[in-house]
Amino acid sequence: MAEEEAKAMTVEETKVIAVEEPKGLDYIPEVILKKRKNRDELAFIRKKQLELGNFGKKKKKVADIKRPEDFVLEYRAKEVDLIRMKQRVKRPKSSPAPVSSNLVFIIRIQGKNDMHTKTKKVLNSMQLRSTFTGVFAKATDGLFQKLLKVQPYVTYGYPSEKSVKDLIFKKGYTIIEGNPVPLTDNNIIEQALGEHEIFCIEDLVNEISRVGPHFREVMRFLGPLKLNKPEAGVLHGKKQVFSEGGDTGHREDKINDLIIKMN
Repeated sequence: MAEEEAKAMTVEETKVIAVEEPKGLDYIPEVILKKRKNRDELAFIRKKQLELGNFGKKKKKVADIKRPEDFVLEYRAKEVDLIRMKQRVKRPKSSPAPVSSNLVFIIRIQGKNDMHTKTKKVLNSMQLRSTFTGVFAKATDGLFQKLLKVQPYVTYGYPSEKSVKDLIFKKGYTIIEGNPVPLTDNNIIEQALGEHEIFCIEDLVNEISRVGPHFREVMRFLGPLKLNKPEAGVLHGKKQVFSEGGDTGHREDKINDLIIKMN
């Protein structure tokens, strides 16, 4: 009897379910949908943070995790950078400014994710792989053509002999077995450059200042100089050239003022 009653109840329930009409979807306000989306995004970011933390890596902040729209903006910035580089190179060349020195000091002051790979390649060829690094170079037409390509990210000019001396004494180093070694021992200089009659740090400074016959060997010996980040107000973050009130481009002998503030 119990089994028959159970079967009868099941049949009746099936009929009731079949008779009931399907209900429409409930209306959900847009505000609630946005809150759910934000909540889901934060949950996803938190999950990634925990995964990174579990493997002993440095935890990333929420602002450091890129969203899809960030990748789109970054890609567009890189394409704009490439277009502007080509435009600068193709501009009709005016009469070149007279070169007042054979020595140029170049400082990378900007550039991170908004650079095209071609821009990075030019900067890397000059050993300017990170911001606030500086290198000496011989003033040639080829060099100024390179600097024109990366103009929004560098500033440069003609350093004085005093600036060269101060930079080498404070920031000069070489790479030995993959490690940076300060130039505190003249034996290091003599072993590397003694065959070129460069035996001490004073000889090194002299060879750089006058762009001597072994300037290239000296540059291979030296690592790119890691300068101090300037105080607030020294650089304004503007990619306009220095002559128009910006930070980048040719400063001529005014580069010495910036060197003093970053050395």
